[in-house]
Amino acid sequence: MSTVREKILEAIVKKSTLKQQIFDNTFSTFNELKETLFEMASEIDDELDGKLDRRVRIEYRDRGKFEAQLQVASDILIFQMHTDIFEFDSNHIIWQNSYVQQSKDNSYIGVINIYNFLSDSLKYNRSADEGYLIGRIFINREKCYFVEGKRQTLVRPMSFGTKKIDREALVSIIETAINYALNFDLLMPPYEENIRVTVDQFNTKLDNSKFTTGKRLSYDFSIDDI
Repeated sequence: MSTVREKILEAIVKKSTLKQQIFDNTFSTFNELKETLFEMASEIDDELDGKLDRRVRIEYRDRGKFEAQLQVASDILIFQMHTDIFEFDSNHIIWQNSYVQQSKDNSYIGVINIYNFLSDSLKYNRSADEGYLIGRIFINREKCYFVEGKRQTLVRPMSFGTKKIDREALVSIIETAINYALNFDLLMPPYEENIRVTVDQFNTKLDNSKFTTGKRLSYDFSIDDI
């Protein structure tokens, strides 16, 4: 067997084993996240009982194997697990982390994304409406994690390798995402943005989806606190 063939086989075994382990860790974490979302939705709903209009919904929904949804009033948070395994680009701050420097294998991660949408966007199938990525959870082969996102300060990149993901961490991440979404208000876009519309926008089934709605349309969605 040639030296190149041996290297190929070795790389296949090593990489596939590593990535499968990371996938399993991320998937088990995502399932724990689903359970946590379900419990939190029930707890919040009980705590709000009698304090607000019952049309205001606090509801968990399982959207499939790799997606989950939490509706809190007029906001929806969608948690999505990516099925692929990633490595950071060469300019990422993670390469300055001593834990990653000890072993390159520690830098491979699975990802759980957190998106924020308006609940009416999904309710009325407004396909042109925009949502925002407000957080990402990164998990590696040892179930160590860090979080990137709006107001997410639980474990930053330079602390990667110091803590393993658990239910307590998930609760904190979810609460931070909910708090951010609730305070990330829908702003009226400038008048000039809607000064002209086409006949088609009104005549195609009076389709609301023709008019794009998003929390920060025509405004910069800053990542300065990510």
